[in-house]
Amino acid sequence: MSLSFLRDRSFLREMLTIAIPISFQQLINASLNMIDVLMVGQLGETSIAALGLSNQVFFVFILLLFGLTSGMSIFTAQFWGKQEVGPIRKVLGMSILVSTLIALLFSLAATLMPQTVLGFYTNDAEVIAIGTRYLRIVGFSYIPVALATSYIATLRSIQFVKITVIATTTALIFKTILGYMLIFGYGIFPALGVEGAAIGTASGWTLELILLLVFIYTQKTPLAANPLTFFSFDMPFFTRVLKTTLPALANEMFWSLGITTYNAIYAHIGTDAIAAINVNATIEELGFVVFMGLGNACAVMVGNRIGAGKKDEAYETVRRIIILGVSAAWVVGIVVVLMRDVVTNLYDLSPSGVHNVRMLMLMMACTLWIRMFNFSTFIGALRAGGDTRFALIMEICSIWLIGVPVAYVSAFVLHFPVYYVYLMVALEELAKAFVSAWRFRSRKWIHDLVNVPGEEAVAGS
Repeated sequence: MSLSFLRDRSFLREMLTIAIPISFQQLINASLNMIDVLMVGQLGETSIAALGLSNQVFFVFILLLFGLTSGMSIFTAQFWGKQEVGPIRKVLGMSILVSTLIALLFSLAATLMPQTVLGFYTNDAEVIAIGTRYLRIVGFSYIPVALATSYIATLRSIQFVKITVIATTTALIFKTILGYMLIFGYGIFPALGVEGAAIGTASGWTLELILLLVFIYTQKTPLAANPLTFFSFDMPFFTRVLKTTLPALANEMFWSLGITTYNAIYAHIGTDAIAAINVNATIEELGFVVFMGLGNACAVMVGNRIGAGKKDEAYETVRRIIILGVSAAWVVGIVVVLMRDVVTNLYDLSPSGVHNVRMLMLMMACTLWIRMFNFSTFIGALRAGGDTRFALIMEICSIWLIGVPVAYVSAFVLHFPVYYVYLMVALEELAKAFVSAWRFRSRKWIHDLVNVPGEEAVAGS
């Protein structure tokens, strides 16, 4: 394993320029999400469970948006490698159009039939009642979230990362402060409990979109154009983009449904089990901060290099990110194990809940390096290289042929405690690691999608 690339200053500078802002943004997001859970956690385990299950709807929604926008970012990153701005704007228009349609469906589900949605996860009437009040408010913010996600993905792929960090960080801080005042009551603000958290969240996401648009046009970025020009694409170009993007969207749909199924299984083990899962999820999100930056930086750099016709550099970029990411995962895992007592002391949990959280954190720490390897190869190589159909098949098989059956048998046949069910689910990550490593080494994932005959005519640039 060669580490000579650590002396390549230009590579490290480019990587860190993208990775650090994204990691910082993720750190703020994860930290404030943990604070949200802490605040709601003062209302008891039932409120933690209700908030966590309500957020599963947002989780599925945001993953679908991630699949869509990351699929389209394959094109924007490669066009940026060619320094062509016109097609980038058109791809953004496609992203806005499709993501808004997705958001509308989720918004209607969250606001009109929240009990039905939450009933998939739990039979606890009190959890459903609390979660319903939260979903009916947050559902109104899904369209602003969709628009913001489209802009953020495009800005990242053309390396305008600082704008996204400032907008998202400001919105998150605003969301947390407003949520605190409305959860517990402060000054003129009433104490609304879970509804207060929902109002804070919906307001924060709306503010994020407003700030993004202000920065995009005041800073005169490549996206600062008449929005009507974003939708001037022709059908052949739209079809070609969708051919690569739809497998990525389907990928996230099947993956998010799998994760949602896992959480439904955890919830049926018991309210204390799903509460522990939600606490562990906030720590997991914090632990993944570094890797989100590295993985997304890898995707942008790989896309830019493929667009510029530098396929060997694209391969080498992924190899270097894998080495850095897996090494960092072991360090983060050790920190997670050492912090278990600190974390459990922050929450109002039952003795069984404390034990569950401690064990879940241990299991998470031991498997983090496998997940980081998969994230690097999946997001940084397969998806960034346009190998979305292979990635879709691999994801469906790993989750639905291994993960979900193992989780079901572990919970309902073998009656394992929640932390052992969580560990057994990691078998699908292990299987995925072998397949993605083989695919990465084959180099068959590298697809140049923009340097093709007739490109100028098709892209409408």
